[in-house]
Amino acid sequence: MMVPKKIRSKQLSQFLLVCAFVLSLVIHGCLAGGNRELPTLRVGMNNWPGYMVALYAKEAGLFQKRGLQVELVRFTNQQDNIRATIRGSLDASFVPLWEAMQVDPGNDRPAYVMVADISHGSDGIVARSSVPSVKDLRGKTVAAKLGTVSHLILLEALQSQQLKPTDVKIKDVSNDIAVQLLAQGEVDAAVVWEPLLSETAAKIKGKVIFTTKDVDSLVIDGLATRASFAADHQAELTQLMLAWLDAIHAVDTQPDRVFASIAHQLGQTPASVAKDYSGLLKGGVELNRRMFEGRLEAAKNEIVQLLKLDPRHRQVIREDIKFDRGPMMTAIEQWKP
Repeated sequence: MMVPKKIRSKQLSQFLLVCAFVLSLVIHGCLAGGNRELPTLRVGMNNWPGYMVALYAKEAGLFQKRGLQVELVRFTNQQDNIRATIRGSLDASFVPLWEAMQVDPGNDRPAYVMVADISHGSDGIVARSSVPSVKDLRGKTVAAKLGTVSHLILLEALQSQQLKPTDVKIKDVSNDIAVQLLAQGEVDAAVVWEPLLSETAAKIKGKVIFTTKDVDSLVIDGLATRASFAADHQAELTQLMLAWLDAIHAVDTQPDRVFASIAHQLGQTPASVAKDYSGLLKGGVELNRRMFEGRLEAAKNEIVQLLKLDPRHRQVIREDIKFDRGPMMTAIEQWKP
């Protein structure tokens, strides 16, 4: 570097100091800016309304703002979804607690790290006019897929009226087939979710005799991962929770924008997305605090008891599921609207 002779020694020192400072800024910018790869999380999900908030979070860049790249992988079968996480193909899965407690045994155990929503009217039982209440299901046939959330909804409805699982016959069929059988008069009731729940009741001139709004529902949806992954990636999971809380805040403050984004991605109308979401309790700060302060453990014990009372599901119950409150509690402490 050629320095003019008129620059004195002191000025030369200042000049070199400024150059060094500018050079450090350039280097820092290269390392911390766009050239640095953000950590990536691969997360499985299906089309349940409560999980769709993640679609908005991704499109709105909320994950990136929190220092993450998130790849959302779509599934139709929830057991395939959580199985992929337990086996290491995914980092986490949006799944019901019920499903996480039935995942195949592997080299690790499932860990529940966030509650995305709780069903609060989105799921229920629709029955023919000859069955006016849950109590009247005794001796009747109900269509519900064994070992799925539909089975759980039936069991918690029966329990709410002091009925035993063996008090009803179960037709082990999928949601769509259940509606068809009910319309054909081959079953007395069916466990389905909205909008089929209300639509079917109107079609058969029957009645919705139970919804998850009637109880402190065990239909809890959230984010599950491997216990070892949760232990090793607390920081990344905390950032994911922060982005999630950002998205839930957007649902509260600008729902039209959120539902329009989700509707565009799913090929639906914003009104239909909003209606589907309205039957859920949102997994924000207060709900997650409550769930990780004891409700999740209590819910697990209730689910175990219900499954043991009705072995027709033939599933292995994972009582070893871990509730790792660390990432969410840290996120709640850090998050500001």
